[in-house]
Amino acid sequence: MALMRRQSLVKFDAPLCETIVDTPKPQGREVLVRIERCGLCHSDLHIQDGYADLGGGRKLDTTRGMTLPFTLGHEIAGVVDEVGPDVPASLVGTKKAVFPWIGCGQCRDCANGDENLCVKQRFLGVSIDGGFATHVLVPDAKYLLDYDPLPVNQAATLMCSGVTAYGALKRLVDRPRQRNLLLIGLGGVGMMGLSFAQAMFKQPITVADLSPAARDTALNNGAAVAYDPSELDVIKRILKETEGGFDEIVDFAGNEKSMAFAVAVAARGGKIVVSGLMGGQFTLPMVQWVYKRMTIEGFMVGTLAEAHELMALARAGKIKPTPMREEPMGDVQKWIDELRAGKVVGRIVLKN
Repeated sequence: MALMRRQSLVKFDAPLCETIVDTPKPQGREVLVRIERCGLCHSDLHIQDGYADLGGGRKLDTTRGMTLPFTLGHEIAGVVDEVGPDVPASLVGTKKAVFPWIGCGQCRDCANGDENLCVKQRFLGVSIDGGFATHVLVPDAKYLLDYDPLPVNQAATLMCSGVTAYGALKRLVDRPRQRNLLLIGLGGVGMMGLSFAQAMFKQPITVADLSPAARDTALNNGAAVAYDPSELDVIKRILKETEGGFDEIVDFAGNEKSMAFAVAVAARGGKIVVSGLMGGQFTLPMVQWVYKRMTIEGFMVGTLAEAHELMALARAGKIKPTPMREEPMGDVQKWIDELRAGKVVGRIVLKN
């Protein structure tokens, strides 16, 4: 039997190591995909750590139910190598992106198409083995998406940073007040959001990030204005320049400081969608919330239907590619360290 190489989590809060196992054989409607590209996501760092930061010294344990060694990685694209007996053999050899946010298939949320909300989820690279490997076993062929004529690296990143940014922005599309839009945090998801926002909204897009390099990259990729949230009196300047703040904001960072900044520059009647998972604890005076008539919505990853919507937009050429670089799969730990240190602009995509 052929062997499968994986970059595996063998101990929490420790570097990934290569492990070698027999390549699994698909059963039923399972599909074996030979991985060509897998994106590196900030949530991979939380899983490696074994916790997410809840603020105030508290941590959310993310190790429960996980068996080590475990393979991270959920932004996957590749070629179908083998299919189970209940899947058409014609799929073998086809190029596919893999939707990783897979539910149990039995609960109310799954029945409604909201598998990303399933409490018994089978998320690839999160609760079952994912894409930092030569192959991945996908539970059902319905989670495979055609991506031609897109580049394989772009197709892979659409499955997490893409569908997350797209889904977050969708929560703002139908609002009656769309005077202006602010995107906070210009990591891989934020840069995707900037690209998508230009296709989804008519107004100029404003961005904010602590990194000068990220701000410059955003300005070179279509942002109209870029703010440094740490700049002295920046909130006062924003409120003046925007005539009262932003009607729509997406926080792609999701930490205490980014949310405090978002609330401060939100206009009366504005909405903030929080999609980042940097962590911490957010508090808001009730009077300020009510006085501003502010809406705050949490959001994490889109549905399979939204993934198909996004892929159709991208394949039609309506979305500009975002900054990304390809690196060898074997160097994944190096790039995890670089991402953790805040030295990555755009997306790192790992290749076999």
